[in-house]
Amino acid sequence: MTTTTLGYRGIYQKVSSASFIKIPWKLVYVLLSSLSLVLLLFYIFRVNELTQGAYLIRSYNKEITSLSVENRNLQTHFAESGFLGQATQKAQELSFQKITQVKYVQILQNSLAEAK
Repeated sequence: MTTTTLGYRGIYQKVSSASFIKIPWKLVYVLLSSLSLVLLLFYIFRVNELTQGAYLIRSYNKEITSLSVENRNLQTHFAESGFLGQATQKAQELSFQKITQVKYVQILQNSLAEAK
């Protein structure tokens, strides 16, 4: 026999005399399966919470928009009922009318007085 064969035979005897740790594969499979199931359930729960959060944000944004529009309308109403409202009422009492066209008066250059 060659030295390679003798070397292999020696290693084989050492390996066969050593005892290997026996791994309970059924237990490993059960633990990994249960861990996978727990992680899947956790994932589903978190996605559900994320979806609810996005829906709440969207509904709050709609509410903020509608409140902003209402606030603008209230500010306009307050301005009209304040000084502007009084000025409009006074203009109606004095029979002022809204105009549709503006016509400007033309003034010639030589018709103005010059300051010295």
